[in-house]
Amino acid sequence: MLTVVRRLALAGLAVLVVATLPSRAQTPGRTVILSTTTSTQDAGLLDVLVPIFERRSGYTVKTISVGTGQALALAARGEADVTLAHAPALERKHVEDGKTRNRRLVMCNDFVIVGPEADPAGLKGEKSAVAALKRIAEKGARFVSRGDKSGTHTLELALWKQAGLTPAAPWYIESGQGMGATLGIADDRGAYTITDRATALAFARRVKLRAMVEGDKPLLNIYSVMEVNPANGPRVNAAGGKAFADFMLAPETQAVIRTFGVDKYGQALFVPIGGKTDEDVK
Repeated sequence: MLTVVRRLALAGLAVLVVATLPSRAQTPGRTVILSTTTSTQDAGLLDVLVPIFERRSGYTVKTISVGTGQALALAARGEADVTLAHAPALERKHVEDGKTRNRRLVMCNDFVIVGPEADPAGLKGEKSAVAALKRIAEKGARFVSRGDKSGTHTLELALWKQAGLTPAAPWYIESGQGMGATLGIADDRGAYTITDRATALAFARRVKLRAMVEGDKPLLNIYSVMEVNPANGPRVNAAGGKAFADFMLAPETQAVIRTFGVDKYGQALFVPIGGKTDEDVK
């Protein structure tokens, strides 16, 4: 009797284990893990594109939305199949190191320095992002950084370096969070921050921050898609990653990107640049 009970228990345990296995194990090769920056998620673009890809390809996409540095780190560890990011120098380094491959430009927009209506650092009318950061530091005005090694954070640090400054507390605050959360913190603290324009527009009704500095050349924001090298790990779905990357460059997808946001915000949140190179968009 004890043996029978033991067998039944083992059988039940086996069923439980199978039921709790990751979806990729249940449907090998049909799940694509996309590691991407929070801005593509916060702007709502992936909510539109992912379902289209899934319907057309038969793949299921699992999206991991983090800072670009983390997104690329996931790819390097073989924990993602494809990466959509916006830190060109860091992306090129990962390609050179063989962690990702076939980097292709997808779209662009720009970064904007936003701040409270009161504008304590007097940035309104300033054309230079570097000059604006210098003024923030001189005034000791609050500034919220993502502090998460994202593409936005990388751009911000490069601007501080150009300004010859090392920002520090108490006026410099690191959120350690995504773009949407960082905008919320900046709004609560009456602080400045740097954001991609898409997320700024998407959150325009939730925060009272206003665009202070925009249009400066260093604020160009380029998004690229990269396939993950299957040598990074045994679970990398190279075929699925390539399928998603190809989808992002397809004319139909680029057309969706071209008009995304127009109906809701009166302007597109991204400019499609599929087929172009870094030199083309500088």
